[in-house]
This record gives sequence, C-alpha cells and structure tokens, in this order.
Amino acid sequence: MGMFPRSAFGQTVFLVAALLLINQIVSYVTVSLYVVKPTIEQVNLMLAKQIKTVFIDWEDGVEVTDEVSEKFFEITGIEVMTQREAMRNGLGQSREYSGLSRSMSEQLNGFSRVRISQTDPLIYWVEAPQAPGYWVKVPLTGFKESNLEFLTFYLSSIGFLSVLGGWLFARHLNRPLKALQQAAIKVGVGDFSTKLQEQGSSEVIEVTRAFNQMSRGIAALENDRRLLMAGVSHDLRTPLTRIRLATEMMVDEDDYLREGIIYDIEDMNGIIDQFIEYLRHHKREEQSYEDINALVAEVVQSELKHQRVITFKPNPNIGKIPISSVAIKRVVTNMIENALRYSEGDIEVLSYFNSNKKYVVIAVNDSGPGIPESELESVFEPFKQGDAARGSEGSGLGLAIIKRIIDMHGGKVVLSNRPEGGLSAQIYLPVKVVNQN
Repeated sequence: MGMFPRSAFGQTVFLVAALLLINQIVSYVTVSLYVVKPTIEQVNLMLAKQIKTVFIDWEDGVEVTDEVSEKFFEITGIEVMTQREAMRNGLGQSREYSGLSRSMSEQLNGFSRVRISQTDPLIYWVEAPQAPGYWVKVPLTGFKESNLEFLTFYLSSIGFLSVLGGWLFARHLNRPLKALQQAAIKVGVGDFSTKLQEQGSSEVIEVTRAFNQMSRGIAALENDRRLLMAGVSHDLRTPLTRIRLATEMMVDEDDYLREGIIYDIEDMNGIIDQFIEYLRHHKREEQSYEDINALVAEVVQSELKHQRVITFKPNPNIGKIPISSVAIKRVVTNMIENALRYSEGDIEVLSYFNSNKKYVVIAVNDSGPGIPESELESVFEPFKQGDAARGSEGSGLGLAIIKRIIDMHGGKVVLSNRPEGGLSAQIYLPVKVVNQN
C-alpha cells in the first residue's frame, strides 16, 4: 500500500476518486453493451438489407457496368465500385471492423468485409459475397464517429468534475484538522496563545473544544510551574547571601572551611542561574537573520578564558539564517561548557550544511568518555545528568535548555558518540523561517 496516501485529506480524495472510477467504468461498459452496441448492430442490419436490394437479381460473376452503378447511385445514393475505384475514393484510408464484418456475413449469407472511412460524412464500405471484388459505398449522412465518442467525453467530464468536487469537499472537511495540527505544534513549543475556532462537523467541533480546554490547562500548569520554580530560586538567594556574608567574617584560621563554603555557594548560585535560564526560554522569541559563523566565533572567543584549546572551523558559504541571537549564544555556550566540563583534551567546533542544505549544523566535538547509547535520548530530560562516567556536576538542565531553545527554532539536537572517542553534540538550525502559524 505504498501508493495509498497517509493523510486524511489524501485518503478521502483517493477513496472518492477510486469509487468514481469504478462507477465510470461500470457505466461505460453498461452503456456500451446495452445502448451503443445494439444501435450499431441495428445500423449494420439496415445496411445489410439495402445491400441485399442492390444485389437482389444478380448472380455470382455478373459484371457491374458503369451505367447500372450510376443509375443505382441516382436513386439510392449508394455506389458500387471496383477495388481500384474504391481505393481511389478513400477505401485505402478506411479501417476494417471484424465484428461488423462477422455480423454482415451472417446477414448476407456469405463472407463479407466491412470498412469505415472516418470522414464527413462517414463512409460505410461493404464487400458483399454476391459480388466479390466490388465494394458498396454507403455514405452515412448525419452519423459521425464523434457521436460515438461523445459518451466517452461525457463520462470523462463527469468523472473529472466529480473528483474535483470530492477534492474541494475533502479540503473543506480537513481544513479544521490542519488548523488543529498547526496549533498542536505551537503548543508543543510552549506557545499557548492560539485559540481554535470551533467549526466544521460535530465531531471536529468536539475535538477542537477539547483541544482548547487542554491548551488552557497546560498553559495554567506551565504558569504555576514557572512561578513555583522562580519563587524557589529567588528565595534561595537570600539565605545564600547571608551564608556568604557570614563566611567572609570567619577568622583566618578557618580559611580552609571558608574556601569550601564559598565554592559550594558559587556552585549553588550557578544552579539557580540555570533554573532561571530554563524558565526564561518558555516561549518562542522573535527571530532575525544573523551571521551564525560570527556568533559562534564570538562565543568561542569568550570561552578561551578557560585556558583550553578551542578551534572553530566555519563553512564560509553559510550566510545569515533566522535565529534569536541571545538564545543561540546560550545554546553554543552550554555546548562548549559541557565539552569543557566532561573532557580534558582539545575542543573542536564546526559549522556546515546538512545533506539537503535545509539546515545549518553547529557541532561541538570533545574527547571525553561519551554517553552510553541507551542514554543519548534521555539526557535531554530536565535534571537528567547522564552516565556517571561524565560526572554529576550541575543541575542537569543544560541539555534541557539547549533542546528547548532549538525546538523553538524548529530545529533538532543530536548527540552521538565519536568512533575515535568522545561526544559530538550537533544542533540543526533551519535555513529558512519555520512557519508554525
């Protein structure tokens, strides 16, 4: 069933077209067998009777003179010609019909041949058994082949118009479903502003109403979650600040304790900053066309403060792409800091197009222990830190923040272990603005 459409719209049009095609074939066969065929046979019978009249008093071998032929033509409009004369008058451009020949043979009690010239008027040629080698030319005035083909044209036109009507009907029926799909995509990236109009069939209206209710519920839960996390993060600042002040007032003999406490306080402040950063990117931001190579180079330059070797190999053919520059800087920074945290060797940053050039790929490669294949997908979940081989520092929100931002851009994040060792983190950013309206 590879040719069967997967969308509801395509399936509806396909089924309507298939049913109409079957109906047209049955109608064509029925009309041909019970209308057209009997009519042609009746015409053939009438012509056979006329031909019998022509040869009623003739015997085999009797030569047809020009005088007899001309006199008969004046009376009936039917001509009798020799093979050579018939060829000069259009017999050579005619087509022989075996079915009509068999029918004519039965009527004339002998072998007959029937040929038809598709001219105006239509010419009916008959070689009768009473006069072999002679052809009877019968013009059928007012009877054209187009009359027979009109049935085909009519059925084809009806079929086309029916399929067109089915396509328009299916399009109208599936328009609310298309709107529902687009709204679901927007909800998936945290945009709850869309409220679908309740229109269409009763079933679609019920689904739309349920979706709107679900969207409102998710938006309320998201707001409560942001408020809770923001409140907790904010309230933790106050005791941490008091602890930091108390630590600074410790006597010199307790320097070893003070340094440890200050380190823990800074670590906790960093975790709180990640909470706030995760909350900040809860909705789609305005995008503008920016030079992604320049942006990545700026981030790489700022990360050189860690006294590590970080090389950036850009693709010079990459132009400006639609991004939120602040958010993408955060993404690249997180990727490089993760590589710095979980590896000790050099860091390599690359920019290039994917195979079909629909995405620009930013890759950060390290030489660390990597991540088990079974955990490459789950590490994007909030508070998930991955395998113990890569340590347990931080809050586990770094990759969750990266994925959320890239999802907002209509891209994707891919993690893969390098064959030579280490992890390759890649983000795919669309070259064109992703339409989610």
